[in-house]
Amino acid sequence: MEIFLKDPDAVLDYAMDWSDWLADSETISSHTVTVDDGLTKDSDSESDGIVTIWLSGGMVNTTYNVVVHIVTSSSRTDDRTFRVIVIQR
Repeated sequence: MEIFLKDPDAVLDYAMDWSDWLADSETISSHTVTVDDGLTKDSDSESDGIVTIWLSGGMVNTTYNVVVHIVTSSSRTDDRTFRVIVIQR
């Protein structure tokens, strides 16, 4: 599981890349991003097998989970989770 450090005042993008996992000509049909309470998901998007999530906020010395769930054009599903630790930088 990937872990990222983030300042509470930062607004940053985080990318989850499925392009190596997808089969030839398979695409991501839909995605859902779930973020623990206290961290703000400003937006998310998908392009060419990469889901990008923009995050802001969070309380200092708190760890948050971000879960990305995808469904592919071949009806395969996958979840990936990363953690964001908010620290004062």
